[in-house]
Amino acid sequence: MKRIVILGGGESGAGAAVLAKMKGFDTFVTDSSAIKPKYKELLDSHHIDWEEGRHTEALVLNADEVVKSPGVPNDAPIVLKLKEQGIPVISEIEFAGRYTDAKMICITGSNGKTTTTSLTYHIFKSAGLNVGLAGNIGRSLALQVAEEKHDYYVIELSSFQLDNMYEFRANIAVLMNITPDHLDRYDHSMQKYVDAKFRITRNQTSDDAFIYWNDDPIIRHELAKYGLQARLYPFSAVKEDGSIAYVEDHEVKITQPIAFNMEQEELALTGEHNLYDSLAAGISANLAGIEKEEIRKALSDFKGVPHRLEKVAAVRGVAFINDSKATNVNSCWYALKSMTTPTVLILGGTDKGNDYREIEDLVREKCVALVFLGLDNAKLHASFDPLGLPVVEVRTGMKDAVEAAYRLARKGDTVLLSPCCSSFDLFKNYEDRGDQFKRYVREL
Repeated sequence: MKRIVILGGGESGAGAAVLAKMKGFDTFVTDSSAIKPKYKELLDSHHIDWEEGRHTEALVLNADEVVKSPGVPNDAPIVLKLKEQGIPVISEIEFAGRYTDAKMICITGSNGKTTTTSLTYHIFKSAGLNVGLAGNIGRSLALQVAEEKHDYYVIELSSFQLDNMYEFRANIAVLMNITPDHLDRYDHSMQKYVDAKFRITRNQTSDDAFIYWNDDPIIRHELAKYGLQARLYPFSAVKEDGSIAYVEDHEVKITQPIAFNMEQEELALTGEHNLYDSLAAGISANLAGIEKEEIRKALSDFKGVPHRLEKVAAVRGVAFINDSKATNVNSCWYALKSMTTPTVLILGGTDKGNDYREIEDLVREKCVALVFLGLDNAKLHASFDPLGLPVVEVRTGMKDAVEAAYRLARKGDTVLLSPCCSSFDLFKNYEDRGDQFKRYVREL
C-alpha cells in the first residue's frame, strides 16, 4: 500500500489526509506544532494516525509521497531531508486535483486575490452553478473533493500553494498583480517570487484562459518568458492596447468572449483596486458562460470581504476602517489611496522585507498621525519619523492601539488599520488582529 505523509495538520493538511485515506493510502499526519481540536476530531473520525509537536523521522522518511501544507517552509529541516532522499513533496492542491474533473478557476496575486476569489464565487453561486470555494479561503479543496462533488471550484492560491504544484491545471487562471511580498520565503529574490506566481499558468493549454492586469509592469515584463499557451484576457482601468475589459464613459465593458457592460456606479465595490477585482471576476464569469444579467446582479449586490477596507463604526465623528488583511506595503498603498478624509494610520507587525518608500508620499498626503503596533518598530521609525507626523508606539496590543489612534483623531478623521505586515508578533493571524480591532472600536 502506498504511504502518504501529510506535513501540517491544519485545514489544508487535514483535508488532504481525509482524501488520501478515502483513496486507500496508508496515511499519516505530522505537525511540529499543536493540532487544533477540530482537526484532531476529523482525523480520528477517519481513523488517521497523527502526531503533534514533532516530526518523527522514521514515520516521515518512509513515505512514497508527501503532501506539504503551505505554512511549512521549503527549507524546513524535515523538507530538506525529504528532498535529499528524493521523496516527492507536493501541495494539497496538486493532490486534490488528481481526483476531480471539475473546472478550476484559480486566482493569485500579491493583493486583491481574496476579494476577487470571493466575488467570483459569489457570481457563480448566485447564477446557480454547483461551485466550491477553496484554497487560501473557504474549506480545504481536498476535503471537498473527498466529501462533495462540484462542477466548478473557485480557488485562491498563495505563492506557497503554487510552489509545490506540478501537474495541476487551471482552466481559468487569474493573476491580479505582483508586488514584493513574502520575500523572506524566497531568499529575498524578487525573481523567485515572480516565478512562483506565474506557476498558476503551468500546464495551461489553448483551451484555457489567462486573465491578468495589463498595467502591472512586472507582469508585462515577464509575460513572454513563460511560453504561455492559454488565451490571454488582459484588463485595465481604462481602454488601452490589448485590454479586453476596462471602464469607458463610466461603463464597465468586457469585450470578450461575449460583449458585456454595466454602469460603474452599480458596482457593489468602490475604489480603483476594487474595480480590478470586479473586472477579473466579471471576465471569469463571462468565460464560464454565465448570463449577463446574472453577472450584473452579482457584481451589484456583493457584500465585500471581512478585514478588507471593512467599515467598522463611527465614534463621535471618527470613522474606523478595518483593513487587517493588508499584510504588505502595496495593499496599504491601495487602502490609503481610497481615503478621502484625514487619516490616522495604524501599521506594524512582523516585517517581511518591506520597503516603505512605496507609501511614503501617500502617508505624507493623507495621514495626520501614525500608530506603530508591533514588538519591533525600529524600521517604521526609520521610515516615517522624518515625515514629522505625530507618532505613538504601541507594543502591548490592539486595545491600546485603538485608544491611541482615537486620541490622535479629530472629528471628521478616519482611523485606518492597514498594517503592511504579518500579524504573528502579537496576534494569531490577520483575522484575529482585525477582530480585536473591531471589538475595541465598539468598546470606545
